[in-house]
Amino acid sequence: MSDEVPTYLLVDGENIDATLGIQVLGHRPQPEERPRWERVRDFSAAVWGQPVRPLFFLNATTGQLPLPFVQALMALRYQPIPLAGSGDRNEKVVDIGIQRTLDAILDAGRGDVLLASHDADFVPHLRRLLGAGRRVGVLGLREFVSLELAGLRDQGMAFYDLEDEVGAFTAVLPRIRIIPLDEFDPRRYL
Repeated sequence: MSDEVPTYLLVDGENIDATLGIQVLGHRPQPEERPRWERVRDFSAAVWGQPVRPLFFLNATTGQLPLPFVQALMALRYQPIPLAGSGDRNEKVVDIGIQRTLDAILDAGRGDVLLASHDADFVPHLRRLLGAGRRVGVLGLREFVSLELAGLRDQGMAFYDLEDEVGAFTAVLPRIRIIPLDEFDPRRYL
């Protein structure tokens, strides 16, 4: 194992896809409307200048794997983590897997975390990592991040917008959001 501290990139694929589809696009995202995951991986490595270990969590409770997508993730050097639950519709399989992974990272005594999600279910786990002196960041669409998750910025958590800072998309998303005047580029609207 390398002596370099890793950055663990944990992707809540369900959450990112649902936010894009329901909140932004109003339909199930087409492949060309989804994030370019290689850009997310490369950005994550550059944030703290550390090697990145990208983990992509998938709900496989149906017993089916989206094999073309899994193969594409592997080609992009992601580790797909297909999790199956009991079949209870209320069981948050991906969330539980990410929570356990965050706890394992804390227990390992090293490693920083970038989490791609908007979900408040991870707040206690991220708070513990921050309290242990780990660097923690969230990747998402700013206006859809839960208030509880956004509140961790006061404790040192970084936030990176998937579109604006990460550059994860090949086309401009139809988002309505508050734009700081210093960042306003009117050419985007021409």
